[in-house]
Amino acid sequence: MSEAAQSELPSRPVIVSAWSRIARRIRVPFGFLFAVFYVWLARPTKTSLLAGALVLVPGLVLRAVASGYVQKDKQLTTSGPYAYTRNPLYFGSLLLAAGFAIAARSWWIVALMLLMFALIYVPVIAGEERYLRQTFPEYADYARHVPRLLPRLTPYGNRQDAYAASRYWKHREYRAILGCAALLAVLVVKMVW
Repeated sequence: MSEAAQSELPSRPVIVSAWSRIARRIRVPFGFLFAVFYVWLARPTKTSLLAGALVLVPGLVLRAVASGYVQKDKQLTTSGPYAYTRNPLYFGSLLLAAGFAIAARSWWIVALMLLMFALIYVPVIAGEERYLRQTFPEYADYARHVPRLLPRLTPYGNRQDAYAASRYWKHREYRAILGCAALLAVLVVKMVW
């Protein structure tokens, strides 16, 4: 390819950034579409539902706690669950996904979840990290010490912001509990019928 032709191609960071914005917009509608396939492919049993719930509940708790610490766009949150992982909400979502995968007993669901995570959530996380780096100068140090997803064993820093239930309600995290309860109810109905 000639240099002139190469210069007309968008650079990789621009493409990645563009896909990150698209992924952010489609993740919720795509999640609802995925739920339809999930219910269709699921083959739940009493044992799989119980095992899935045992993985799912800690994910809900983690998301609930994390949402009470985060102060979007106001300050870099580094306390509470954010002292262990930069993305406790996404880590909680991964636990939810694992719980529902266990409950469904379908390798197709696992494969679709992994594909969805790679194509949608990885770019969204990368886009959020770019924003945080640009907005909060202290993010670079925080990112060097705190893992992106899997938690570290000891907390980062000594900042101790307080949990605020008002933030939980403001961020409408209760919808995760309602959604999980509804999907579990659908799985119970599918299992019975």
